[in-house]
Amino acid sequence: MSSKQDKIKKMLEMQKKFIEMDRAHGITAEEYFTPESGAELDGYRQEYSKIAMEVVDEAHTEKGSHR
Repeated sequence: MSSKQDKIKKMLEMQKKFIEMDRAHGITAEEYFTPESGAELDGYRQEYSKIAMEVVDEAHTEKGSHR
């Protein structure tokens, strides 16, 4: 991903898909925290966290602040 806006868009898409899944059939804590390999949520938390931290880092860089 190239820009902060692209990353934010990706995060919003991920959230929308997660909410749709939850509304359709619910999501257990086990499915969320320890999904089976290949499951829809496999890697979700890690990918979302990675993108979120990239957005935070870019925002700090833009403002010249440190975290």
